[in-house]
Amino acid sequence: MPAPAPTVSPDNPLAEPSPLPFQLPPFAGIALEHCREALLAGMAEQRSEVAAIVGSAEPPTFENTVLALERSGALLHRAWAVFGNLASSVSTPRTREIEREIAPLEAAHDDAIRLDPALFARIDAVHANRDDNGLDAEAIRLVERYHLDFVLSGARLDEAGRARLTELNQELSELSTSFGQNLQLASEAAAVRVADAAELAGLSEEEVASAATAAAERSLEGYLLPLLLPTGQPVLVKLRDRDLRRRVFEASVHRAASGEHDNRPVAARIARLRAERARLLGFDTHADVVLADSTARTTDAVDRMLASMVPASVANAEAEAEILREAAARDGVELAAWDWAFYSEQVRTERYAVDTAALRPWFELDRVLVDGVFRAAELLYGFRFAPRPDLQGYHPDVRVWEVSDAAGSPVGLYLGDFHAREGKRGGAWMSSFVRQSRLLGTPPVVVNNLNVSRAAAGQPVLLTLDEVNTLFHEFGHALHGLSSAVTYPRFSGTSVPRDFVEFPSQVNEMWALWPEVLAHYARHVDTGDPLPAAVVEAIDAAKLWGEGFRTLEYLAATLLDQAWHRITPETEVGDPVDFEQRALEAAGVASPLVPPRYRTTYFQHIFAGGYAAGYYSYIWSEVLDADTVEWFKENGGLRRENGDEFRTKLLSVGGSVDPLAAFRAVRGRDADPGPLLRRRGLIPAVQA
Repeated sequence: MPAPAPTVSPDNPLAEPSPLPFQLPPFAGIALEHCREALLAGMAEQRSEVAAIVGSAEPPTFENTVLALERSGALLHRAWAVFGNLASSVSTPRTREIEREIAPLEAAHDDAIRLDPALFARIDAVHANRDDNGLDAEAIRLVERYHLDFVLSGARLDEAGRARLTELNQELSELSTSFGQNLQLASEAAAVRVADAAELAGLSEEEVASAATAAAERSLEGYLLPLLLPTGQPVLVKLRDRDLRRRVFEASVHRAASGEHDNRPVAARIARLRAERARLLGFDTHADVVLADSTARTTDAVDRMLASMVPASVANAEAEAEILREAAARDGVELAAWDWAFYSEQVRTERYAVDTAALRPWFELDRVLVDGVFRAAELLYGFRFAPRPDLQGYHPDVRVWEVSDAAGSPVGLYLGDFHAREGKRGGAWMSSFVRQSRLLGTPPVVVNNLNVSRAAAGQPVLLTLDEVNTLFHEFGHALHGLSSAVTYPRFSGTSVPRDFVEFPSQVNEMWALWPEVLAHYARHVDTGDPLPAAVVEAIDAAKLWGEGFRTLEYLAATLLDQAWHRITPETEVGDPVDFEQRALEAAGVASPLVPPRYRTTYFQHIFAGGYAAGYYSYIWSEVLDADTVEWFKENGGLRRENGDEFRTKLLSVGGSVDPLAAFRAVRGRDADPGPLLRRRGLIPAVQA
């Protein structure tokens, strides 16, 4: 006799939609065990709902099949929205236990739905007649999307194929969870301890105090320099102690590459299983599977774009290296990778009179957020942000704002979680607690996460210029979610192809240095004085400095991603570190001075995120972004008319229309790569 299906207790806060404004989850009452119970019960509930769809005696229609499937899984979606965010932002040993337990169950649950022949037969029948049933364009697209989802998930496989695919998906789910957990724990363990404050020479008083706070939070003596997710650590720009620079750099590039949390075998196994799964689905490689549901469409298209940028990027980086070698030689130093950021900042200061580290007093977090990020959104889109201190987040760091439109009508909620802490994964991201949907009557509730170091008690939190850009970028994702105006949750906000999702967020970065916006928020934290005009001009003049490094480190990571996901089941990978080096050399981007932005063992995007074979998306989206920036400038910049057009024709439609059609609706044509090539200083080398 089968075990009874899991159920959710009535007193579980996740059992029903939240009674709080905008259905904000009632975090104060939610424990991890509530999440676990709701996840298990949610899977059982959705299986029951799907069984009812399959068991219907009625012929398949849009309403009784596709729409019913779209409505299913409400409890599961609520539970995942909460637990997924907690696992990323406030992870604990118990969180990780639940992750490891749920991951294979969730993979099996998804497969049970996607590989159900009877369910696919109904979807296939609706798909075959989708143009003859009076459906509107969004409903037709929903049918097409579900059909493609099922096909790419293996719905056309025979019974033996479906069984093997289920095995592969379960193991991949477990491995991806292990990779992410290994990385988080390895990163925390690799934080660099410093005994003597003298070694921190070059850091500001606030940064030294922050390092002391970081050590105290772990009950350690002295100082602690935590590691952020990319290879390059911000402190490398300022640390004068060369040996400490080396220690920080080496701790960064060797994360999760040995010992208890070694991700080398995990990454290799993930890549091999993905290759086997691609073969099973009828594709040559995993990259081909991914690109079948993208705007790029083919690996050839991706290869052409990347190859067109490599020679100029390598040449630009080498030209920068020559300048840095001269600067380092003045100190009797032979330039090494851990010196690059330090001497690059020196050159920037000497050539362009821009000391980016010295700019931090003009970039106080709350002022950047309220008077910069929020103000730009109000001027462009009419959005207003009102603090809601009465609403509680999932951690004391989290703040909540209610968002309204120009007419004063409610839009949704925006949550901000900006500080680094133990238990929070590195990097920066946006996610949703509630997705906008007219079908379900739900407004959006979105959250931005950053990893900004805490200030000492009573001191303001100051950002670097890079962190300012990151905040504007992630808020661009939030705007995508908040602007959503679709019927079906499947299309809400950022539910677009991976190589399109970064486009709106990259566009939003343009407002960080837009004169009208910058003048409003870039004021000295002590005096209130605006950032001097000469400094702003120098920042603009210095834009291309370092672009060779930035482009090359990005391309190296992108090409590494492609290499891992172009292998076949027969490929002899060997040691993953050796495989990485061979891949970089073959692509022409191996440089001892410019390592990839992410190396294999801490490439969370591709081994524990949604960017496998898709890290190219950032530069692919940047073609659209750079061309759209030109469109804004051609039409007067920060004007409500421009914002309304961009929001209405592109942000609000989410995935409900073809993304490149949405781009053309704004731009009036396909994208021109010229603006991107000029932005990155690649045109002269490309033309030559």
